[in-house]
Amino acid sequence: MGLQHTEASGDAPLIPRPERTPAALRAACAVVAPQLVAAYDQAKDQALAEAVAHGSLGPVHAYLAHWAALIEIERHPGAAKAYHRAEYLGHIAAEPTEAREHLTVASGIYRAAAEAVRAE
Repeated sequence: MGLQHTEASGDAPLIPRPERTPAALRAACAVVAPQLVAAYDQAKDQALAEAVAHGSLGPVHAYLAHWAALIEIERHPGAAKAYHRAEYLGHIAAEPTEAREHLTVASGIYRAAAEAVRAE
């Protein structure tokens, strides 16, 4: 189930898509997923530390891309619900094949979100 499917089903975004900047993504996170703000801050700090250590902006670009995709999911309540449900079921599954099925759903939602923000 991709974002396109949920949007077509009336899963309107809660907020406009934020710019792909640290401040804009953090502000959006605070609105659509306040429980993730601490993880966002930690990821930003880690990306900056890695960028300095490696002399490369690669870690910063990767963190921005990852959080832009996560915020894209969280902007759409139906997609967020499906994503979190699939992740949860994947982690508690008793059998590896069942876990793989659920995590495949979650990764499909994540990939669709990442593509949506990349295509912008």
